[in-house]
Parts: sequence; C-alpha cells; structure tokens
Amino acid sequence: MRLALFASGGGSNVGAILDAVDAGTLRAEPVLLVSDRPGVGALARAEAREIPTEVIAPLGDDGRFAQALLDALARQEADAVALAGYLRKIPAPVVWAFRHRIVNVHPSLLPAFGGAGWYGRRVHQGVLDAGCQVSGATVHLVDDEFDTGPIVWQEAVRVAPDDTAETLAARVLAVEHRIFPHALALLADGRLRVDGRRVSVVGADRPNPAIPSPAPHAPLP
Repeated sequence: MRLALFASGGGSNVGAILDAVDAGTLRAEPVLLVSDRPGVGALARAEAREIPTEVIAPLGDDGRFAQALLDALARQEADAVALAGYLRKIPAPVVWAFRHRIVNVHPSLLPAFGGAGWYGRRVHQGVLDAGCQVSGATVHLVDDEFDTGPIVWQEAVRVAPDDTAETLAARVLAVEHRIFPHALALLADGRLRVDGRRVSVVGADRPNPAIPSPAPHAPLP
C-alpha cells in the first residue's frame, strides 16, 4: 500500500505509523507527508526519513484545494491516506477519489465528542465536563463530514476521578498509537469490508471486530 500521511502538528501518530512500517507489522510504503502548516514536527519526521513532503494550505476555494491535494497524491501514486492529526476537512472530491481508502483517528469514542471543533484538548475537557466514566479512541473511514465515517476500530480508556484533560489525553494517545497502525494494516492487507455503516474484518475470530470484546472484568487502561 502506497500510503500518504496528512498531519497538522507534531506528528506523534505519524511516528507510530512509521514505527509499525519499520517493524513489519504494517505492510505499506510511506510515499508522502502533506501538512497544511509549514514548520510542524510532522514535516521534520518525514524529511528525516526522506519521505517527500508538501505544504498545501486551503486556497480559499474548495475546488482548488481539492485539486492541489489530488495532484500531490497523484505525483506519488498514493493509493491510501492516513489522517494523523490533520485538522482540515478533506474536500469531497478527494473523499470520492479515495473512497474507503482514507482513514482517520479521533481521540474519543465516536460518535461522542466528534464533529467540527472537537479536536485535541477540547475533546478531553469535554469528556471530563460531561462526567463520562469512559473515553477512548476511534479509527474510522473518512466521508464528507467531520468524524462521521464508518468505524473500523475502537478502544476504551477509563476516566480516572483525578484526571485532567492532559492526563486523559496522554492515555488516549497511547491507545491511538496502537490501534491506528493496526487498522491501517488491516486496510493494507485487504481485510476490511464495508457494508453501509458497518465495517467487518475478513478472517477475524469475532463477528464484529470494530468493537473489541475484552475478557470479563478486564481493567480498562
């Protein structure tokens, strides 16, 4: 799988994906890193690996922005995209061109705390303000809206009584670093099947792997 990475910040999920490639658990070739912001850490991570990079900011016109992204992806012959902390909405023409081949990770158990404006610290503070006892991370396929595509994988994280947005974020991020490369590996191996809103994994032991089934009374992280 020729994988393009999109990121807007430091790129810790980019690092987790590259580590999985190095370990052989993700059979993909990272061929491009796209950011909407110059000088971010994700660009430096890619440049250190000699992965081509491009900075493509929204051009004030969704059509021009979409074409710029499509042109960049075509130059590297990318056939899948991982949104690793990318804060821009993907234009519809790009979504259509890469249908069920764009994957995002979100720091909550979607559909809770998802949508426009829900990112980073805001998500974790929202979880705490709502009094939730469980949060987590979600990997999903990307559609035309924010955080509404079919869910590939989720994992829960227990909210501690003394959590702050920062401490909760750190535990959720550790889960993201584990489940995002795993979901991408399923895509790379051709094991994902999409039927409307439901995603199944070919060859999985359980019928619906989008929601892992922990052992009874297994502690949440």
